[in-house]
Amino acid sequence: MNITVRLFAFFREGRFVEEVRVYPEKTTVTGVINDLGINIDAVGVTMICFRQCALDTELREGDQLGIFPMIGGG
Repeated sequence: MNITVRLFAFFREGRFVEEVRVYPEKTTVTGVINDLGINIDAVGVTMICFRQCALDTELREGDQLGIFPMIGGG
């Protein structure tokens, strides 16, 4: 299935800003994060079609997945 993946902030470094990627049915958000080599502990927010989602959410054909890092500061 085709999933549009959008990366934000430093997750883009050495990767991409937005890319359509092909994944098998029943792929979860965590599966995509692992496939991209992103440390799961660095992930702050994930969104499917502009709505916040859990890491164990299964993706569907045509979904748009946004992956945002933790935000630090104070």
